[in-house]
Amino acid sequence: MEASDKAIAVMFSTQTLVGVLGNLCLLCRYMLFCFSGFSFKSTDLILWHMIVANFLTLLCKGVPQTMVALGFKDFLNDFGCKLLVYLHRVGRGVCMSSTCSLSVFQAITISPWNSLWAELKVEAPKYISSSLCLSWILYVLISIFSLVYTSAKFKNNTKNTKDLGYCFAVRPDKIIYTLYAIIQSVPDLIFVGLMLWASSSMLFTLHRHKQRMQHMPRTNVSSRRSTESRATETILLLVSTFVCSYTLSCMLTLSVTLLLNPSWSLVNMAAIVAGSFPAMSPFLLMRCHNVAHSPCFSWIKTEKMSIILKLT
Repeated sequence: MEASDKAIAVMFSTQTLVGVLGNLCLLCRYMLFCFSGFSFKSTDLILWHMIVANFLTLLCKGVPQTMVALGFKDFLNDFGCKLLVYLHRVGRGVCMSSTCSLSVFQAITISPWNSLWAELKVEAPKYISSSLCLSWILYVLISIFSLVYTSAKFKNNTKNTKDLGYCFAVRPDKIIYTLYAIIQSVPDLIFVGLMLWASSSMLFTLHRHKQRMQHMPRTNVSSRRSTESRATETILLLVSTFVCSYTLSCMLTLSVTLLLNPSWSLVNMAAIVAGSFPAMSPFLLMRCHNVAHSPCFSWIKTEKMSIILKLT
């Protein structure tokens, strides 16, 4: 085994191990909160789904890529190959939709009571479960395409196929591929657009809050500035990390798809970038974005009470 293959194996195994441990820590942390008597929040459900999606994305891509880099060949039958590719596609899509749901829910939660979204503050938690179930159904159906156009390498059918390392991707005709690309891209673009809108809305709300706090006594302002900065930092980190990794992943995946014989390094780079957000997101969430129990947004309660007092 060459030194480059060893380095690739170390990169895949490290990313997978760190990501799985991070998601396990996040999962154990929320289980500890539940057993400690904390009330179950609506955002907890979103994070549970995100953790499951992260596990699917990391394990179904990182483990087989690591085995290929270590020199294992033809270790998957046709069913195993199709299943891993299918579950990875489903996990990737649900991870995106969960991040979008979390951003939109927070944007509605921290919006002022006199805004256009005030009516949704009470109604939004009721639709979280249904929206998450719909996202699973959506990507379970969309990803069926991968079951048809993926085959195991042991079949030795190299005609009109593309080597993905542990599987072959069969090239469909242009009409079918264009149709699938449109079906796959439209939900992704909608979710990314909603994420960017939600983040912009939250940043605007935080900016207005900061301006109002400047007219309050400094003893109150100093304590609230730290929470504002932590909330703003979390929003920027989470969304910017996802958008950057998603954009880079799309560019690399498009290159692998369009090239007739993509290099092995390009295929590996696309796989590593695809697993970057699921591996990093639990650490960002544990750092400050613990929506259900973190003090990051504790200033919201004070903001809501002040608005209610003004209205009364």
